[in-house]
Amino acid sequence: MVKQKAVCLADIIGLLNRLCPPDLAEEWDNVGLQVGDLSAKIGKILVCLDAEEIAIEEARRHGAQLIISHHPLIFKPLKRLSPTDMTGRVLFQAIKEDIAVVSAHTNLDRAADGLNDWLAERLGVKDCLPLESPVEGHYYKLIVYVPLGHENQVRDAVLAAGAGHIGAYDYCSFSTRGTGTFRGSSGTQPFIGTPGDIEATEEVRLETIVPAPLLNKAVSRMLKAHPYEEVAYDLIPLANERPDVGLGRIGYLDKTVSLQSFAEQVKAALQLSSLHLVGDLAQKIGKVAVCGGTGMSLFASAARRGADCLVTADIKFHEAQRARSEGVALIDAGHFATEQIMVAELSRRLKKEFYERQFDVEIIEMTTENNPLVVF
Repeated sequence: MVKQKAVCLADIIGLLNRLCPPDLAEEWDNVGLQVGDLSAKIGKILVCLDAEEIAIEEARRHGAQLIISHHPLIFKPLKRLSPTDMTGRVLFQAIKEDIAVVSAHTNLDRAADGLNDWLAERLGVKDCLPLESPVEGHYYKLIVYVPLGHENQVRDAVLAAGAGHIGAYDYCSFSTRGTGTFRGSSGTQPFIGTPGDIEATEEVRLETIVPAPLLNKAVSRMLKAHPYEEVAYDLIPLANERPDVGLGRIGYLDKTVSLQSFAEQVKAALQLSSLHLVGDLAQKIGKVAVCGGTGMSLFASAARRGADCLVTADIKFHEAQRARSEGVALIDAGHFATEQIMVAELSRRLKKEFYERQFDVEIIEMTTENNPLVVF
């Protein structure tokens, strides 16, 4: 039986950064650690939409040391910390109960296998691509020079750290052979040759692609696996686009249906008793765009790419008028319903990751959160 590993808060944040890199977040957002000690041991995690007082109480009742929320607890710099306001009360309670809070917000919205992929899957939308323009500058090229015969151990170490992924392919690298020269000064202990002598040895130039959030890990693993005392390597920022990340998703239903039928499908999938519609109920819907939470900023992109309907939340009156005039149906399923699905889906993904890493951590899904907006 494999012994499970004790885990600290830094380990959990590192894993989250891999699943939903913080550099995908909006500039105004505040993702990641909100409050907590990175060295704190974590045995139980509560996953929720909002880190409100009821979430702190539920975490305390279950003995959880960490809350992972979608919406950040702290959006703007605090001018004071006082229990007289909502954020202050939650922070006071979290610190008193020794409960850390971490958020995954617009980085989770944009991530591959993130919130918008989960929403599209719930609604039966397939073959999805992001609505937003592809993200650039998310990769580095790592080039390292390795003595012949040692390239496989270095390659394996770098690729095991998460490098070498291109779309649906992994273990992607390239290598060429050449001659490297060097001379070690007195006091060096060269792997090949003698200090003071100019050496020429056959080497392999090994190169691969590394996502920015995994760069430090990949370089660290590479240096550890490399036999040289001093390693020659290059890091080159790339402008490659990532077509799998970005806000919103657009794809297709299995078959074309009426707006009325699709709206009923949305209600059932998100467990809603009502929603808001823009469009003719008999209108045919085959190509669908989705964006959890407030997503009307993506309307122009959805319309330009031929969406028959956009499912999102927080639609304003004049936005509804514009959509109606352009013949694009809208479904406002509410902010809560389109984002609350992250509790179950993020929990599922974390459980899988923990199992693979033998992390001794229990996930608790918060099921008692309610939409603050009710239909009367």
